[in-house]
Amino acid sequence: MINSTVDDNGHAQIPDHQPYCHCCHFDSHNNNNNNQQKPIPKCLPKRIILVRHGESEGNRDDAMYTVTPDYRIPLTPKGIGQAKEAGSRIFDVISDNGTSDNWKVYFYVSPYMRTRSTLREMGRAFSRRRVLGVREECRIREQDFGNFQVAERMKVIKETRERFGRFFYRFPEGESAADVYDRVSSFLESLWRDIDMNRLHHDPNDDLNLVIISHGLASRVFLMKWFKWTVEQFEYLNNLGNCEFRVIQLGLGGEYSLAVHHTEEEMLEWGLSPEMISDQKWRAHANRSSWNDKCPWYLDAFFDHLANSDDDDYDEVKSNFSD
Repeated sequence: MINSTVDDNGHAQIPDHQPYCHCCHFDSHNNNNNNQQKPIPKCLPKRIILVRHGESEGNRDDAMYTVTPDYRIPLTPKGIGQAKEAGSRIFDVISDNGTSDNWKVYFYVSPYMRTRSTLREMGRAFSRRRVLGVREECRIREQDFGNFQVAERMKVIKETRERFGRFFYRFPEGESAADVYDRVSSFLESLWRDIDMNRLHHDPNDDLNLVIISHGLASRVFLMKWFKWTVEQFEYLNNLGNCEFRVIQLGLGGEYSLAVHHTEEEMLEWGLSPEMISDQKWRAHANRSSWNDKCPWYLDAFFDHLANSDDDDYDEVKSNFSD
């Protein structure tokens, strides 16, 4: 066990003088006998796995949206098979291909029929003793495109979205990606309260794995919020395929990263820039205390020029104000 805290963005903050443990941290409460702070062991998740649902009837035929409410669209037989396979693959990830025995999993799922069916089929890979619980979470539902969708009208609307920008464009009677970002951000706050208050009733001797079965856009904005990606960086992200998943894993120094589990080639295919991939690689081994020294590429996205110190390039800095 080690002492650590969790910041507002869900990062483990582990003091440098302590030996590393990938998941444990302590909270505290008043001891009634001596009024001293007494640590209570709790655990950070080792992995947070984002899963897109399997192929749905709407993925196969857009006409489904004209006669069936989006939330009631089912999986296709192919989607059911994809979900079963995804469950087996995620089991292998969590169990380190069967070599690890000390782990548990907790599921969060969108209320849509296709996500709940995906969870049901994925669950066939897990025994009851491995599952801490499951929660239906409305805030990770699909982007609202507005009630029944008329095919020709939606075609024009989606063309307009590409010209306007995918993040800020709001569908008539529906949502923008920015709206989804806001509710996913709220979900993340609740997620960390669940962990910090041990609402998941997790044994600190077991690795905790959170699996979130959701939708393509919700998963992308989750990653955007988690890693503080910009709107411009979001616009280049590719959607997840049906039953594809992304593994956010706790690195050796207390940072979460995609690069612990995934390769550079995978991240390039997803639309991450070389700078974003470099950041993921750094996170996989970084200590929290070195964060401020490792993000000059991010600052460069906002500033044309920053001097290295107050004394460096003084005349040039002053001249910038007079231009």
